[in-house]
Amino acid sequence: MNPGLKFCRSIWLTVTVLAVALPVHASAKKTQLADDPLIRSGSALVMDEQSAEVLYARESDVAVPIASISKLMTTMVVLEANQAQDEIIKITEDDMDYEKYTRSRLKVGSKLSRDDLLHLALMSSENRAAHALARNYPGGVVECVKAMNIKAKQLGMTHTHFVEPTGLSSDNVASPEDLSKLVMEASKHKVISEYSTDEYHTLKVGRQAMTFHNTDLLVKKSDWNIIVQKTGYIAEAGKCLVLKTIIAGRSIVIVLLDSVGKYTRVADARRIRKWMEARVRNSVKLASNSDPLSKAEAAFVLPASK
Repeated sequence: MNPGLKFCRSIWLTVTVLAVALPVHASAKKTQLADDPLIRSGSALVMDEQSAEVLYARESDVAVPIASISKLMTTMVVLEANQAQDEIIKITEDDMDYEKYTRSRLKVGSKLSRDDLLHLALMSSENRAAHALARNYPGGVVECVKAMNIKAKQLGMTHTHFVEPTGLSSDNVASPEDLSKLVMEASKHKVISEYSTDEYHTLKVGRQAMTFHNTDLLVKKSDWNIIVQKTGYIAEAGKCLVLKTIIAGRSIVIVLLDSVGKYTRVADARRIRKWMEARVRNSVKLASNSDPLSKAEAAFVLPASK
């Protein structure tokens, strides 16, 4: 073999062996893992509300069915219509679910105040409560849905469309980016914030006292500070969850859509929280570390809110 070629081959073999044999720097490997919360929901968005910075996104601009997340918009336009909260509304056959045939504890003929209907629609995701609110909106269901779409447009929700007030229709669609705007706007309403995060609500329906519970397991956890939340589910949408919460001192909006399994959306929210808290802890360590590689890692750490 030509001596020159033999020398070049020797150098190439040496470099190749070293590349395979040398271990990946532990810090670099850790950074790679820390940059992904490893969530399992089909589409998602994590955003810092104050800085409007997107911290994590997956299929965030794609419109998909949103199920009962729709009720955030329904209750918002109902509240903004400024109708009497103590007005008594009767549940009728029109409020029954003729699409998915879901059950309800609110029997036809039940009479509740508008305030109680808002409470149950937000906290327990009561479909008949949401429909009764829309039915008693000025102009009825048609005008309520029209107001929902107008409000979506005003909020810049460009991938959103509503056809009914409960979310039972798979034609109620939005993207995670759009839903982050809805969550932030909904959190400005004290009633929505308070009712959506209540653990339970007891009310009297006729002569019977009935207790309803929140559909979101996280509101029962004392270590979570949730400002507003809403769950949703239909087969076409999968399990869904949106919330605004405080993590590491920052106001964070989380949107999780198309989750499979009963607990995936809650587990994903927990994974996001741990991911953020770990990165904040890393940022403190990196701030006092002069190692060049550590400085490079700092680029992956969540920046402070502006």
